[in-house]
Amino acid sequence: MQSIQLAIWVVAGLVAVALIFDFMNGFHDAANSIATVVSTGVLKPQQAVAFAAAFNVIAYFVFHLKVAATVGRGTIDPNIVDHYVIFGALVGAIGWNIITWHYGIPSSSSHALIGGLVGAALAKAGWGSLNMDGLLKTVAFIFISPLLGFVLGSFFMLAVSWMYFRTPPSKVDRRFRRLQLVSAGLYSLGHGGNDAQKTIGIIWMLLIATDFASASAAAPPLWVIGGCYLSMGLGTLFGGWRIVRTMGQKITKLKPVGGFCAETGGAITLFTASWLGIPVSTTHTITGAIVGVGATQKLSAVRWGVAGNIVWAWILTIPASAVLSAAGWWFGHHFL
Repeated sequence: MQSIQLAIWVVAGLVAVALIFDFMNGFHDAANSIATVVSTGVLKPQQAVAFAAAFNVIAYFVFHLKVAATVGRGTIDPNIVDHYVIFGALVGAIGWNIITWHYGIPSSSSHALIGGLVGAALAKAGWGSLNMDGLLKTVAFIFISPLLGFVLGSFFMLAVSWMYFRTPPSKVDRRFRRLQLVSAGLYSLGHGGNDAQKTIGIIWMLLIATDFASASAAAPPLWVIGGCYLSMGLGTLFGGWRIVRTMGQKITKLKPVGGFCAETGGAITLFTASWLGIPVSTTHTITGAIVGVGATQKLSAVRWGVAGNIVWAWILTIPASAVLSAAGWWFGHHFL
């Protein structure tokens, strides 16, 4: 009886930590949803985070759980998962998020979580515990999602420039200040739909490993789904300003028309990835789209040094979070 109660407390504690990560994911990635709409002056920061948080939660009613299934069953061998592996994965992901948030670096919470799972699995069972097919898709989209965001952002910017060639700039600005609310809402919807599912996947993995959920179940419990979307929305609501400044102003100077094009390109990328069940980085996606918009004006409009620093953060995220998670697994296995 005591062992059952202990198991319940352990699982409950890890679920709470996972929801804290989901909150931090929303907090850390709030910039992805609101940077463009704030930097163009369409919404004030407080309005923007409330707007984005609402659409993060609405995503619950829009997207299927394909991304959650990929994270829960397609990254590491489910047979090696136990509470130590989940603990290590969350330590790695949260630790890297805190480091990058402190320095205002827009890294990927998604890939921090994937790196966390990889590091804990390697620490416990070696290379054979990794699902290389699922991981290679995720790694491939480290490059595909920003590239697709870049192409779509550039395309929309060029198309709009051609369509409004003879329209006075003041009229274009007024029109796209309204349209940017639509594009920001769509992007926030895609952000919630892809990112919240990653935490759903890891909690689902934990519940199956500890026999609190059936491996044959078609979907995780509703309380898991609702809790993750709500945690994501609350995190976005309290999102930090450090990364907003990097995303919205330091890469390139945006006007409402540019913000609309970047958000629309990013939203299409996120919707496509979620439909395919691939966990992508919303940070990578919107950064690529913003760079694409800036590059259509002139190459010097993009601060390539800032963009280069962001790319280095992308490259380091999975290995850095993996190292932190391996240390977390070792600590948990020996002291908890």
